Amino acid sequence: MSIFLILQTTGELPPLTTEILVVFGIIAVALVLFVTEPIPIDVTAVAILVTLIVLEPWTQISPSDGVSGFSSSATITVLAMFILSDGIRRTGLISILGSKIAEQFGDSPLKQLAAVVGLSGGTAGFINNTPVVALMIPMVNDISQRTGVSPSKFLIPVSFASMLGGMLTLIGTSTNILASDVSARLIDRPFTMFEFTQLGFLVLVTGCLYILLIGRHLIPERVHVEEQLTEEFEMANYLTEVVVREGSPLAGMTVHECLEELELEADIVQLVRDDQTFTEPLAQKTVQPDDILVIRTGRESLVGLLNVEGLALAPDADVTDDHLEVRLDRRDERGTQRLVEVIITPDTNIIGETLETLNFRHRYDATVLAIRRGGEIIHARMDDRPLRPGDTLLLQATDQTVNRLNADRSFVVAQEVTRPDFRSSKIPIALGIIVGVIGLAAFEVFPIMVTALGGMVAMVATGCVRPTEVYDSVDWNVIFLLAGLIPLGIAMEQTGAAAWLASVIVIASAGLSAVLVLGLFYLATALITELISNNASVVLMIPVAVDAAIQIDANVFAFVLAVTFGASTSMLSPIGYQTNLMVYGPGGYKFTDFFRVGAPLQLILTVVTTAGIVIFWGV
Repeated sequence: MSIFLILQTTGELPPLTTEILVVFGIIAVALVLFVTEPIPIDVTAVAILVTLIVLEPWTQISPSDGVSGFSSSATITVLAMFILSDGIRRTGLISILGSKIAEQFGDSPLKQLAAVVGLSGGTAGFINNTPVVALMIPMVNDISQRTGVSPSKFLIPVSFASMLGGMLTLIGTSTNILASDVSARLIDRPFTMFEFTQLGFLVLVTGCLYILLIGRHLIPERVHVEEQLTEEFEMANYLTEVVVREGSPLAGMTVHECLEELELEADIVQLVRDDQTFTEPLAQKTVQPDDILVIRTGRESLVGLLNVEGLALAPDADVTDDHLEVRLDRRDERGTQRLVEVIITPDTNIIGETLETLNFRHRYDATVLAIRRGGEIIHARMDDRPLRPGDTLLLQATDQTVNRLNADRSFVVAQEVTRPDFRSSKIPIALGIIVGVIGLAAFEVFPIMVTALGGMVAMVATGCVRPTEVYDSVDWNVIFLLAGLIPLGIAMEQTGAAAWLASVIVIASAGLSAVLVLGLFYLATALITELISNNASVVLMIPVAVDAAIQIDANVFAFVLAVTFGASTSMLSPIGYQTNLMVYGPGGYKFTDFFRVGAPLQLILTVVTTAGIVIFWGV
């Protein structure tokens, strides 16, 4: 007897089978691993896949079912869309639009905010929102300098708008594409290109109006524009200048040997000799009498430093941005040494590594002066702290190094950087390819998977993306995450686990209207996404929503849409969505800032999205 029939005839919760308990056990372990992240979430997803196959007698997942996620149209489409998005990014189109907006709207903070929110939300409907936000961060810092308004006032709105803009089209986010694949498997109804554009537009407009009228007043100014970076990162007590006296035991040693001799937590940032300033690489530079060393160290270590024979505080030892931003010797072609903020992206493989294990100073030819993690500024024991997504590093580096970091997917440079490598001549071609991909899929000439793959080939063939850049364009963490999670959704359906959960919800919500249950599914999905990835939320929640809709005789597709939208509007914390993590450090936000701004918007969107689904599709 099916679970549905048991529920209809007895009104009681159906019994838990061994198969359902095994699947729930796998889900429980997966949730713990997703929340705590002892290993990367894509590795967790692959571990889920392996576990499902090994426990086939209970999960009903065969080896072919287990690896079906790798051949899924959703996975392949998302892979192709990463390359299409990179093609647009490399033309510099978004940066050009941002510059024009900054010039067009002058010094009006409100107009500038409206412009950046519109640009972020509008473009995120057609290319992945992560590169959109990455390009918007330096633009926002430039606007802040123009208007004198803290970048904190702009960055949360940029992240929220990019999230909402992703719901304009099928290709706006990888979550939409995955949800379409799950919907096709469960109810034989994939999403068309503009399936929910009217609802996405309503949600985006609602979010933008909230930000402009209410949200901007709730965002505190965590980062002050007038501050130098040394002040912003509270470096006054951690940077000092010392003179190497005649007869000092350090004289004649290399910088590397000096650091070992001192046995203190300190870094030598610069060596000043007469009218010359030397920066990285410093390790093999020999220290001479009367050299001035610019040292990063804490208060306790400073006391120990001054007790070293032959060292003394330099006269007027006040280190500012001007001291640290110097022109290198003319024989050195690397250019100007300057201070720059660099953000660790959420999808990089250096997360979990430390500055020491990365050998950061020598690998990137840059000195890390401080780390900002949200509102916390870290100076002590930096080398031993595992890097987290959204961490902002204050670096002293040359122009050449900054440009190299700017081209690295692991980092976002928070200041405007001259990008001579933008392929602006390819803008018409790249736009034409995107229009072709969208148009052919929208008119159902070919499925989106086929048009996206064709667009990917066209991007490479026309030089918008070079062959050597193709693999670097793809966020492989997301690809493996999708491939590993898809079999979990299949297991939930085949074992009856999804139907059992749906029965629990139906019994618990007895007496509530279908509209209220629809709204609860939207809100529950949004809350779950605060803990696990949005793709995982879709895989877990859509099967349950479908079975619940069937049991209460509601519009199944409406419930699929509620879960899809809920998974892409995670606004209560910086860890709920990748773009929130990206702006967390540059904005200097506290964890609670996202809740303060996002909670009212989440409740408003619960009402608006639920009402929109009922109006456009019925319930």
